[in-house]
Amino acid sequence: MRHNKVKEILAQGKPVFGTMLQELRSPAVPMILADVGFDFIFVDMEHGSYSMETVADLIKVIRLVGVCPLVRVPSGEYHLIARALDAGAQGIMVPRVETREQVEKIVRYAKFPPLGERGCSVVKGHNDYCKANQLEFTRFANQQNLTIIQIERRRAIEHIEELVSVPGVDAAIIGPNDLALSYNVAEDLNNPLLADGVQKVVDACLKYGIPSGIHIGNVETLKAWMAKGMRFIAYSTDIEMLRVGGASGLAQLRHMGEQQ
Repeated sequence: MRHNKVKEILAQGKPVFGTMLQELRSPAVPMILADVGFDFIFVDMEHGSYSMETVADLIKVIRLVGVCPLVRVPSGEYHLIARALDAGAQGIMVPRVETREQVEKIVRYAKFPPLGERGCSVVKGHNDYCKANQLEFTRFANQQNLTIIQIERRRAIEHIEELVSVPGVDAAIIGPNDLALSYNVAEDLNNPLLADGVQKVVDACLKYGIPSGIHIGNVETLKAWMAKGMRFIAYSTDIEMLRVGGASGLAQLRHMGEQQ
């Protein structure tokens, strides 16, 4: 049974750093990201183009290279949460949560009895296809897997303490794009409306002893929010890293070409 390195790092009071896959599906990609030093990788099933089979294959590689595999499921339905965990994800993130009732259901769907309602088949990706005592395995999985809620709605901000205080919630991560849309403003975390909302999430998570985080591609913004207490840091995506890396090098080469 595999320990969750992200949970272990967070338990020491340290930050964790990861990224998100949305398009690339080569096994080489998780291997490269592991070599770079990321602690976790989200596989995006909300906006990503992946089938369940592709997600399962990516999870296998992520596990084998020693990184924590996490899945952003499309929504908080049982079959989406349970299948991702069965495939070997060591945690799920559910987008667009707004109510305590939603969060309570998510926790139940992610946990085996007696803590929840998740059905059990031990010899699957979540146990690297090894046999194990069912009671030992399910209790271990309940303790190790991460249940993450994504805060992307104004209503969620207004009721944030109700959400993060649900037993079994392990982290809350801001989705800045959708959060800005819900406030009907541009995606600018310097906007007082958004900055105040994000700070409320950080404060609520600190109060209830769970890490907060944000998913964004701006390093300076991530550093600023780390200084204010965030510890679950999701940096960029495969798409954006390709775009930024390619654009940076090309701009320098074109500039030199124009000088010749």
